[in-house]
Amino acid sequence: MHEGYCVKCKTKKPIADGVEEVMKNGRKAVKGKCPTCGVVMFKILGGKAAPVSPAPAAAATEPAAT
Repeated sequence: MHEGYCVKCKTKKPIADGVEEVMKNGRKAVKGKCPTCGVVMFKILGGKAAPVSPAPAAAATEPAAT
């Protein structure tokens, strides 16, 4: 469970219903709601998200027929 700062309550609280997301710039973040007032909370996590490598194509792994 992640903890974030609620700008309405002005205190640090655990993020309720937090969902981990990847932002446009590739960084990870958690988005959820304040358990007290229901305002959206957002916390940027450290590091970049691991790039998702595509599965190798079947044609690329088989030797070429000559």
